[in-house]
Amino acid sequence: MTPVLQAASLTKTYAQGEAAMRALDDVTLDLHAGELALLVGPSGSGKTTLLSIMGCILRPTSGSLRVLGDDVTQFAERDLPAIRRERIGFVFQAFNLFPTLTALQNVALALDIKGMSGRPARDKAAALLDQVGLAAKLDAYPADLSGGQKQRVAIARALAGDPPIILADEPTAALDSHSGRTVMDLLQRLARERGRAVGIVTHDNRMVGYGDRIVTMEDGRVVADERQSALEGAVA
Repeated sequence: MTPVLQAASLTKTYAQGEAAMRALDDVTLDLHAGELALLVGPSGSGKTTLLSIMGCILRPTSGSLRVLGDDVTQFAERDLPAIRRERIGFVFQAFNLFPTLTALQNVALALDIKGMSGRPARDKAAALLDQVGLAAKLDAYPADLSGGQKQRVAIARALAGDPPIILADEPTAALDSHSGRTVMDLLQRLARERGRAVGIVTHDNRMVGYGDRIVTMEDGRVVADERQSALEGAVA
């Protein structure tokens, strides 16, 4: 099966000359539909830089990135927002919800950006929140939600527009164990039951068992890429 995302020989260098710092060093990595891949490794190993390039937020210094077959490293900067909007859903550690909007409005706004507005957007937002177990929280503001609930709103927002790729940066870092498992259960189901390619940066060792693949990075390089047997349910 052709990967939905193919990174080949990616490098990323910040600054120049004696101050140059290579954050990525010849990284090659594929993501497949129906797969949850965890990017692990120490701080400074390049995980978030790689995720940002995979999400078309950063450009690599060299190498190529194909998203659904298109080499987006050849695209003009003005064309990248459409790639992010149509093909990739993002989930962040800090949730990034608008505090003055309800859960429903936060998700509906993402749909509006993708071209759906009015009643259809509100109905779709409600369906997405129901999908992540928050049908009873449509009118709640972020300040009235727990950390796990806010992260599930963020996941519902990431699913706006039905993107084939979901990228998450430390989605459980700010959560307690129970909420973290709830969020990882949801992300795992998105991969296995709904066929998304899910890539997650994490330092949370409690979540390792959720990955179909564990990609370990050190000093800007991939040093291990291991598949593990699918686990049933949450990790104890």
